[in-house]
Amino acid sequence: MSDFGQMFKKGNANDTAVAAGVIIVIAMMLIPLPTVLLDTFQALNFMLSLIVILLVFFVRDTTDFTVFPTLLLISTLFSLGLNIASTRLILVYGSAFNGKLIKAFSTFVVGTKEPKGLVIGFIIFIILILVQIFVITKGATRVAEVAARFTLDGMVQKNMSIDSELASGAITEVEAMDKRMKLRKEVDFYAAMDGATKFISGNVKIGVFTILVDIIGGMIIGMAYHNESFDIALVNYVTLTIGDGLVTQFPSLLIAASTGLIVTRSGSDDSFGNDIIKQLSQEARIYIIAAVFLFLMSFLPGFPWYVLVPMAAISGFLGYNISRKKVAADAAKKAERTEEKQKEEAAFEIPGIEPLDPLSLELGYGLITLVDKEKGADLLERITRVRRETAVELGLIVPKIRVCDNMKLEPSEYCFKIKGVEIGKGVIRLNHYLAIDSGSIDEPIHGEKTTDPAYGLAALWISEKDREKAEQAGYVIIDPPSVIATHLTAIIKKHSSEILGRQEVKTIIDSLSNKYSAITEEIKKNLSIGEIQKVLQNLLKEQVSIRNMVVILETLTDFSSLTKNITFLTEKARQSLGRQICLQYADQDKKLNVVTINSSLEKKIIESRDEDGYSIDLDREFLSSFINAISNIFIGFKDLNKTIVILTSEPARVVVKRAIERELSNVAVISMKELTEGIDIEFLGEINFEFQNS
Repeated sequence: MSDFGQMFKKGNANDTAVAAGVIIVIAMMLIPLPTVLLDTFQALNFMLSLIVILLVFFVRDTTDFTVFPTLLLISTLFSLGLNIASTRLILVYGSAFNGKLIKAFSTFVVGTKEPKGLVIGFIIFIILILVQIFVITKGATRVAEVAARFTLDGMVQKNMSIDSELASGAITEVEAMDKRMKLRKEVDFYAAMDGATKFISGNVKIGVFTILVDIIGGMIIGMAYHNESFDIALVNYVTLTIGDGLVTQFPSLLIAASTGLIVTRSGSDDSFGNDIIKQLSQEARIYIIAAVFLFLMSFLPGFPWYVLVPMAAISGFLGYNISRKKVAADAAKKAERTEEKQKEEAAFEIPGIEPLDPLSLELGYGLITLVDKEKGADLLERITRVRRETAVELGLIVPKIRVCDNMKLEPSEYCFKIKGVEIGKGVIRLNHYLAIDSGSIDEPIHGEKTTDPAYGLAALWISEKDREKAEQAGYVIIDPPSVIATHLTAIIKKHSSEILGRQEVKTIIDSLSNKYSAITEEIKKNLSIGEIQKVLQNLLKEQVSIRNMVVILETLTDFSSLTKNITFLTEKARQSLGRQICLQYADQDKKLNVVTINSSLEKKIIESRDEDGYSIDLDREFLSSFINAISNIFIGFKDLNKTIVILTSEPARVVVKRAIERELSNVAVISMKELTEGIDIEFLGEINFEFQNS
């Protein structure tokens, strides 16, 4: 098929038809039209203008009719083309002109070619033109200008409101995008209307100029070329001019009125007709007062009582009807409230409580500027980046973090909460930087002493002017948004097991269903969502990434038929992730630096396990000595700047970790079965202390 055929096949017929219509309009200005075709196009102009004004009444929102400015320009161009075409035919044919629609309009308004009828018709025509110029067109133009200005002025505030709703979690990102798109359409619409109304004003002025050309030019041509007398030429061309002006200007009047209507519409969820009925029927008393006034007016001498009395009756009936409906509606609302109250009293139901946010950030009012995008703030973007990085690093899909202000906080304070409970707090100095000692400081600098909220390191708040000096001295410089983002990262890692809920686990499993349906179906038969959640939480507590969910689920499927013990299943999952765990703590040469536990000491720890095999039952003195021994050996290797882990046998790993997790939560403990090929082991020492072996 040819490219021309493909153009129509692909659904471009509508665009092609519009383009062809514009070409026809341009051709009308250059090529004389037969009167039949002129009548057809003028009738079409009437129909289009009528459709537009009726459509405006039914539009619920201006953004539903964004094509209106362009349609207004096309209709103006069409009207101008018809005006030029009709002027050409009137001047060429004169009294022999046979345009039915123009003659019908001129006959209807003038009525007769007597001087009296001609004068009356011309006066009516002039009034119509003046009304369009000074009332409708000028008013619509002014309203469009004001609407465009206020819409543009309010754009910033509306965008900030959308950003605030998104940050607070009131709307989703998709809803925010839809709101921004609607706002952009609204701004574009009113800006386009501001310019498009100028075309209407110009069209009316050209119409007045055309009238003068028709009358003066027509009389000159009639008397000079058609040998008509002055009286006959005046009557013929004034009559035809009135008809031509009405045919052309009446559709323009409807379009101008449509412009005024659409730009004066307020935001509404209903059509114009329904809004009128709803808003004019709010108060019954006004109709009763109007009825009394009209009835009393009918008794005045000379007033048409036969008109005023029926109008008073209609107004009174409307007032009575509105009052009756309002009383019925109030009674229905009262009955509904009474019924709801009775149900509440009978059932003693506790009202629903809005669930707390999984994770939220609350800011003092002095830190609100950190989330103001209009001022270049990027904290919200950084929070989104932290969530994305956490998903990559830990495999944890962090729920949307609600950001809000808290007037109870100090202006420069912020705090993080998990399910409404505070878990982290900090103070920010705006227009300052946090300078952290990197351990290689050449020259101390002056600043406000503080502590890094994320890791508890000693730090200083310094001003902008001292930033370069601090960097040269060896300090690590962090700006305020980065301080909060870093603190958020640390909190997510530390409390990742608390953030992971059953709903998040279900979401993860459901996301694997399409590609790994065999695994997900089998795991659902063997373990509940809650049991899988506990295993994943145990892994996250020790900073083990759960991103390799397929391997974890396969391992749980293999061993869940043997036992449902969560600790046992967690250990098997760790062993399946052995390479990942070793690489997590190994250096860039894939060397794992480990310390081991003295065999006698490890044997005592294993023998001290409870019946479940994973809980330790040792006296406080022994535990205290054990923890001190671990602390001492790690302090001794502090200068090595290496990540060191404790290597134990499989039975001892969980027991050792539980024994030290309160005091030494950052110390990693791995078992021999988690070691894999390709990982070199470097033994740095042995944990030991003297104890009484009973």
